[in-house]
Amino acid sequence: MPVARHVLTHAAGRPSRLALCGPQGELTYAGLAERIDGAARHLRGRGVGPGALVGIALADPVELLTAVLAADLAGATPLVGEHAWDRERWDQITGEDLAAVLDEPLPHPAGPAVPAEDRPGDLAWACFSSGSTGRPRAVVRTRASWTGSYPHLNALTGIGPDDVVLVPGPLVSSLYAFAALHALATGATAVVPGRWPGRSLAACLARSTVVHVVPHRLPDVLQQPGSLRVAVVGGAALGPGARARAAAAGVRVVSYYGATELSFVAVDTDGGGLRPFPGVEIEVRTGACEPLGEVWARSPWLAEGYLAGAAGPLRRDGEGWVSVGDLAEPYRAGQVLRLRGRGDGAIQTGGATVVPEDVEEVLRKVPGVDDIVVVGLPHPSLGSVVTAVVEAGQAATPPRALLEATARGGLDAAQRPRRWFVVPSLPRNPTGKPARALVAARLAGGDPEIRRLA
Repeated sequence: MPVARHVLTHAAGRPSRLALCGPQGELTYAGLAERIDGAARHLRGRGVGPGALVGIALADPVELLTAVLAADLAGATPLVGEHAWDRERWDQITGEDLAAVLDEPLPHPAGPAVPAEDRPGDLAWACFSSGSTGRPRAVVRTRASWTGSYPHLNALTGIGPDDVVLVPGPLVSSLYAFAALHALATGATAVVPGRWPGRSLAACLARSTVVHVVPHRLPDVLQQPGSLRVAVVGGAALGPGARARAAAAGVRVVSYYGATELSFVAVDTDGGGLRPFPGVEIEVRTGACEPLGEVWARSPWLAEGYLAGAAGPLRRDGEGWVSVGDLAEPYRAGQVLRLRGRGDGAIQTGGATVVPEDVEEVLRKVPGVDDIVVVGLPHPSLGSVVTAVVEAGQAATPPRALLEATARGGLDAAQRPRRWFVVPSLPRNPTGKPARALVAARLAGGDPEIRRLA
């Protein structure tokens, strides 16, 4: 069933229940249902219907979710992007397959109800893998691969229609988009500031019973928990002592491991360790004499792949198993899954996954950059911090200001290096490619040849 149809059902049963609270205003379920139905009618009038891919580029999160649900009700596939992107950027991401880019609030004319067929196998949702600007990577999935997991998440967290769910991040992120849509499908109230609320966090938490958050934001939440009872935490491993601090604040933590391409893989509801999310099978495939292996999953929650033939870490075998290259200790069914990072060099920073090659592709174009390697260095709260090591001659080293300006112009915030170094010559493997692991090891060891770029 389309998520929009759930919203319409909630509107019929509890019309005055608050559905959305955003920075510009609020909508009851009755008001949201009226807008969704009218906007879907408008889209159908524009020829946007089943099979169409629709870019959603609205700055206001309430208007954005209205457009997403209208596209869903019309049978189209909504893809949320940044509101500042131009059409060239959208075409780069989608392969020019867009039926429309919605960058203005949709009109919602009155008229007969828009019929919505239950087609769970439709490619009904598309979202971005975190940190995908250098080589844009949009992930497409069936409707059921998200909505089918909703009851399981409710059972694990206790989220229900009387909850107020804070979604304190940008809806272009699949983590936050899922959280907002799940809340609306459940009949709860979704508080959607559209970004981290900063000084208004306490006010948001005062009314919220549930929050979806990435690990490095959990300490901020626990300082002023308000009426919070559950924190759903995803995006990276929890730091030591996090659950104890949450318990002291009266907040239950449900943490999970997953990926945009995989959705939920494993969940920890009580601090006992990650175990398979309902419906998920897990394998850790190790080679001979290797201490770690790759995590492979098989479940109903997997995505179909990437739009426009984009390359990415998602791999499949012939038996329905998929992997994005995450590493773990050897695992057997019934055991706890012990993750150990990414095998492809991807950087987990503040809940986002940054692919180093995406960042390198943008920065390699800067005059004076002979080559560049991007790695993650450990950070106490972010997990890792994106770090660039530039190969450049002493006389032609590009100024840091130019590198940072290029990063701002071509990369999303999570992708931009926070630390910059320069080296006369990067170490390379036998094929001539920069040896990323060796660069990271030399940085960690304080190699004097690698100097900080002022």
